[in-house]
Amino acid sequence: MWGKGIVSAFVWLWIMANGTGWASGDSQQFRVFTNSLGMKFVLLPPGSFTMGSPEDEPFRNRDETQHKVVLTRPFYMQTTEVTQSQWERIMGSNPSHFKDCGGNCPVERVSWYDAVRFVEALNLKGEGRYRLPTEAEWEYASRAGTGSMFHWGDEPNCAMGMFNNNSRRGASSCVAHVVTKGLKPDSPAPVASYPPNPWGLFDMHGNVWEWCSDWYGPYPIGEVRDPTGPPSGQYKVRRGGSWFKYATFCRSANRNWAHPASRYSTTGLRLVREAD
Repeated sequence: MWGKGIVSAFVWLWIMANGTGWASGDSQQFRVFTNSLGMKFVLLPPGSFTMGSPEDEPFRNRDETQHKVVLTRPFYMQTTEVTQSQWERIMGSNPSHFKDCGGNCPVERVSWYDAVRFVEALNLKGEGRYRLPTEAEWEYASRAGTGSMFHWGDEPNCAMGMFNNNSRRGASSCVAHVVTKGLKPDSPAPVASYPPNPWGLFDMHGNVWEWCSDWYGPYPIGEVRDPTGPPSGQYKVRRGGSWFKYATFCRSANRNWAHPASRYSTTGLRLVREAD
């Protein structure tokens, strides 16, 4: 896996080569693109990382087999999940269950097919080429140069991510922290309510699950370049965990899947904008 210094160097080189618009993250600076909806994207560099989890990682699943992934192209990752107001401006309606959370909360109760339709409509605005992230791009962005369970380390931390916010499951410590922040129990939070990871990305651990472009399937054996998942399948990948369940589902390596037509109040999306 890349060391943090190597990642920083590549980020800096891409920033110097590609222009202006800046954001800071963990003493690093990133080029930022903001579209007409106010959606912000940070330019992530090409690079390699170890995808999956080591065999001794707590709560590891068998489908998290470690393998080297090489991403050969830079890409812009949205700094937050797509919000309810952003969705409504493009699609004309708000499908979310938690409408009372507000327009700056993540849109949810959207299927994978709904997400694709949103991307298609957004692309018609002519502000760049948008798409869902691949599963590999998502984990690369979530790890942000780290090799731990979460970007902050290996221990769950209610102050760092929106998870266990479920008063019916006895997660009293996280629910109590949510209340002290002035947020609602048993609900997602407005995007960017918790600290970003070292690459300036918010809510990669928790808040709502995020659809990826890949069909779910076993990881390939050995090193792969720019993987896009199996050519077909029954379920689509979703990543990142949600407010509803435990921190273990929010690990960078954790994999999850759902039927592409399913709509849950725990699932939304985050977009990639392709680099020029």
